[in-house]
Amino acid sequence: MIARRRQVALALTALLAAGAACQAQDQDAPARPGRPAPVKGTGFTLVASGDVLPHSSVIDRARFDAGGTGYDFRPMLAGVQPVVSRADLALCHMETVYGENGDYTGYPTFKSPPEVAQALADTGYDGCSTASNHSLDDGADGIRRTLDALDAAGVRHAGSARAEAEAGTVTMLRAGPAKVAHLAYTYDTNGFPLPQGQPWAVNLIDENRIVADARAARAAGADVVVVSVHWGTEWQDGPDERQLALGRSLTAARTGGRPDIDLILGTHAHVPQAYEKVNGTWVVYGMGDQIAGEMFNHEGVQDPRGNQSTLGRFTFAPPARPGQRWRVTRAEFVPQVFDVDAGRVLNLNEALARGADVRGLRDRIRDVVLSRGAAKDGLVMGK
Repeated sequence: MIARRRQVALALTALLAAGAACQAQDQDAPARPGRPAPVKGTGFTLVASGDVLPHSSVIDRARFDAGGTGYDFRPMLAGVQPVVSRADLALCHMETVYGENGDYTGYPTFKSPPEVAQALADTGYDGCSTASNHSLDDGADGIRRTLDALDAAGVRHAGSARAEAEAGTVTMLRAGPAKVAHLAYTYDTNGFPLPQGQPWAVNLIDENRIVADARAARAAGADVVVVSVHWGTEWQDGPDERQLALGRSLTAARTGGRPDIDLILGTHAHVPQAYEKVNGTWVVYGMGDQIAGEMFNHEGVQDPRGNQSTLGRFTFAPPARPGQRWRVTRAEFVPQVFDVDAGRVLNLNEALARGADVRGLRDRIRDVVLSRGAAKDGLVMGK
């Protein structure tokens, strides 16, 4: 394992050297290098990734990468920046809240340096889901600091809120010529109660509410509705019964014959899970951890799956007639891993092309992603 990690780290070094809503807040996604201007009548690509979960070791690495002054998370994400920045719209999952003035902690109650937000922006992310079981690790103050930092970096957010009006505003982003609504929900907040007088602070999973929010987003002008859900059973490669049932229900919801939800993005399980087309809609049950320290499973054993994940990439085409659905014409996944020794996210297909011995790791992720028959519906592994 140590030898393989060193090979991965060397390959990465070479790679980096080479290269409920009633209102809608309609803002264009921030301009990113290499992103083409939207052309009317064309489609768009959407990229999504899993949990950003900075443990203490990750925070220490960011301080090292900043030269001992401040924190720099950009080098960690440089390996996937080409994939992320070239998408018309890129979404991440910011699992933790931010601290301040050096008060930063890892597991079990996280407070991350706010510099994470700028790193996400510089990598090319346009928005992040912020509803997770760690959303209330530092109460309402943690939510405020996190959303303030994301705002300052130009990264949109969905799933938690600083005020009731914000909670009732659709997060609407531009993706090429389309308006995309991003909604986000979590199964729980680790037992931390919602702040007194702020029942809207974090969106909790409720099927009826999700459908109502999706319909409101559509009424507010969304061409595409994307729902992020923090759900599932930790360390379980396959989706659990609640994921399967909720996925079926949400994808079955329709208004006027048109699906209310166009894409479901799952996080939380710490391991990559399957992609599946359900009722004609793509569901990603779990993308895994994009950034995390060494992960230990329920048996207390260090489990390398906790540093494995995927990027999902979906190409949407406009409808033939107004009012019809934007269709996914190409569905892809890109396997990745966070190398805990190098402190870097690695695109495994790029690493393999450059000679790293990661074929077994890449193929394991591929097999999990395709385990529910997504290949027959056209899902392919991207680069």
